[in-house]
Amino acid sequence: MNILIVNGSPRGTKSNSLKLTEAFVHGMEEVLPVHTETLTISKLNIKPCIGCFGCWKDTPGKCCISDDMAMVIEGILSADVVLYSFPLYYFGLPSQLKALIDRQLPLSLPFMDKGAESGSHPSRYDLSDKRYVLISTCGFYTAEGNYDAVDAQFSHHLKNRYEAIYCGQGELFSVPELSNRTEEYLMTVRAAGREFAAGRITDDTRALLTQHLFPRDIFERMADASWGIEPPDQAGVQDKSHPAITFTRQMAALYQKGSWKGNDLVLEMHYTDEDKTVQLIMGKDGCNVLTQDFQPFTTRITTPFSVWMSIAKGEVDGQTALMKHLYKVEGDFQLLIHWDDYFGISSKQTIPQAVSKKKSNMTLMLLPWFPLWFAGINHPVYGGILSVLISAVIPFFYFRYQPTIFDVCSGFTAASLGILATTGVPPLYLIPVSYFLFGLMWSVTVFLKIPLTAYYSMYGYGGEAALKNPLFIKTNRILTACWGILYLVTPVWTSHFISINLNGPFVIINTIIPLLLGFFTKWFQKWYPAYYSSKSH
Repeated sequence: MNILIVNGSPRGTKSNSLKLTEAFVHGMEEVLPVHTETLTISKLNIKPCIGCFGCWKDTPGKCCISDDMAMVIEGILSADVVLYSFPLYYFGLPSQLKALIDRQLPLSLPFMDKGAESGSHPSRYDLSDKRYVLISTCGFYTAEGNYDAVDAQFSHHLKNRYEAIYCGQGELFSVPELSNRTEEYLMTVRAAGREFAAGRITDDTRALLTQHLFPRDIFERMADASWGIEPPDQAGVQDKSHPAITFTRQMAALYQKGSWKGNDLVLEMHYTDEDKTVQLIMGKDGCNVLTQDFQPFTTRITTPFSVWMSIAKGEVDGQTALMKHLYKVEGDFQLLIHWDDYFGISSKQTIPQAVSKKKSNMTLMLLPWFPLWFAGINHPVYGGILSVLISAVIPFFYFRYQPTIFDVCSGFTAASLGILATTGVPPLYLIPVSYFLFGLMWSVTVFLKIPLTAYYSMYGYGGEAALKNPLFIKTNRILTACWGILYLVTPVWTSHFISINLNGPFVIINTIIPLLLGFFTKWFQKWYPAYYSSKSH
């Protein structure tokens, strides 16, 4: 299949619309072999039509102007798909593209088309099998209502035989800091290309293509901030044109008001290489930016502006940069841990995912052991039977929860020990061994890439993305080691208490110590990252 891309953007290869066009074509390439030719109008010599009609009466089908338009017409005639890629300029086409459309007059015959309701001219060539696509971005928050003039023109020009992808907020496709969101949209455009190549774009994909990248208020705040100047009806900001100030104001535009928990937060950004300090006052109704008259901060991030920019663009991982002491955090570290809740994209704003991922549940790992540890001390047979039954039932919960290898290992090991308990193996041997095996499972993972606790706590820290966070992994490695050591030494006093028939103290001690370690775990998960980040320099 031959595809002719008519790039109508004056920006040429830097066009935002062209990014969507390339994604669309890549989608087509996944379905069938294509040959693509791109005509960049800004690099062509195309003069405006002079209205002489020589191409109709003097030299039929040939324009009297000698320029690159003859090559364009040749490309249109030989293409199976003509794809017009352009930005919206003043609710219409860029002037160079409009000139190219005007110069397509040689493709028509001069006679009136009797079948056209409002008047038209028949085509000089048989173009009935040719397919057309319009892909365009505009600078408004939505495309809706802004392409009426474009559709009116192409409805006449192409007789309504075209597919259109119109996308608002087009300038965001050139902002690396927002690539996560724009890449989502480009993947949908790619899916549209696959569907177009196979026949037609589905209604579901069309619906996704009409979704806004960001809500109107967020986008318009980012757009206003990008100019580095204040609207005339708003108070000025000192040094407002400085890149660090502009960037921070754009970051403030991403603030999610729904993240407000009842108290205003003050995020202070100190850019060491630019010697600039900016505060973001994160409140119920929005996020204000201060460059003077600062308030006491809740959280302060001390960083070179170049480092923070690299993090925002995705060139450097934020947590990796923190581990390398490239920036420092003081005050409430929880703001940084839950950064996406404050400055990320709400799940309601993104393209819906077809499948919501299940979460793991540590209870599934712990339950099979409880009958052995608490019932098995006095009633080994009952404890063993109950442990086997629980191990047998737990797999049914995998339909709701994401199983881990530790859930499976716990179920198999506890069930095996439960069977031994029903055969008469004394608790004096069985229960200490169970604690040792349980502790061994924890301890082994300390030396693996991902420690055990990380599989269960990651959902409170960004999900699977947390597993790539070195500080999160280090925190959980320490906690996993603590739990592993506890259960490895538990058999020592467990054996002693069982041997002297002090079952009551054994149960109390083996309940209280894990409970205390649980409180320590909750505290350490918050304290250690904050401690580590405050020591960065």
